[in-house]
Amino acid sequence: MNVNLVELLTHPAVILASIIGLDLLFGDPVYSWHPVRLIGNLISWFETKLRLIGLNGKFGGIILVLLLLFCAFVVCTGISHFLTRIHWSLSWLWSVYLGWSFLALRDLLVHAKHVSEAMETENLSEAKRQVGMLVGRDTKLMDLPACGRATVESVSENLNDGVMAPLFFFCFFGIPGMLLFKVVSTLDSMVGYQNKRYQDFGWCSAKFDDLLSWIPARISWLFLSGTAALFPEFSGSNAFKVGWKDHAKLPSPNAGWCEATAAGALKIRLCGPIWREGKLAHNYWLGSQKDREGATAWDIQLISRLALATTLIVSGILGYLLWLSEFKPFFSP
Repeated sequence: MNVNLVELLTHPAVILASIIGLDLLFGDPVYSWHPVRLIGNLISWFETKLRLIGLNGKFGGIILVLLLLFCAFVVCTGISHFLTRIHWSLSWLWSVYLGWSFLALRDLLVHAKHVSEAMETENLSEAKRQVGMLVGRDTKLMDLPACGRATVESVSENLNDGVMAPLFFFCFFGIPGMLLFKVVSTLDSMVGYQNKRYQDFGWCSAKFDDLLSWIPARISWLFLSGTAALFPEFSGSNAFKVGWKDHAKLPSPNAGWCEATAAGALKIRLCGPIWREGKLAHNYWLGSQKDREGATAWDIQLISRLALATTLIVSGILGYLLWLSEFKPFFSP
């Protein structure tokens, strides 16, 4: 093959376009050997072994993070180098496959659509079932507006965790950057809970995830606000103001940026009373007091459009910047 064509296909901008295209076309298929599922299985295995030898506190949690990162990088780089020795195209496919596996936009939008469809038919039980697949809070006491509210919050927050942050780390560190973020994000989702079992053991995972998401969350606020300003159905200025004013109301240092921005863009109030394990986790409202509480099926469709448009704009900008730069992903042939 012509060398110039090889250089073109392995350029980070082309790899980024391939990753985004695959996710939008096919989503994130569910299968037992999915990289994120394997990471989750490895987390559970290491957790069991560490607890058996008494490492169930903060030190054990730190060891867990280090073990996961070491294993993930050794396996992924080892496979990449092995495939490169066979043929550059195999290493390229491996890079694209990993990047595709570390994005989760289409699946997020599909789940949100299912909630929207249930709400349109006023099927509360189905709406709560679908919401339960998106959030970790109790759904028993939810009415339809609460289901809509939880879905809008989930789309906005997971836009950062599942799309913006992985793209941010790809831009600077290539596929290894996406791998780093996904390992830490998966650790946080599995052991980063603020309960008796994980308060100490999951401390490192939760703090590391907060650190890695710090910059992407604030970039998401800016791009969500900017994208909202381009479309008449949203309020870009209100998104910017509410995101700045209300982001600190949530306990998380990062989640409030996207959720508050979404509330401002749609001119609704989000969050409110949230219950977990039968206990009131928090009761903070995001958005102006004059705005309506909860969200409708139409609001879910709007936030899905805003998330998609923001992703495409950010991907286009990153692709252009990468095209102009000399940056090469770590896994490039």
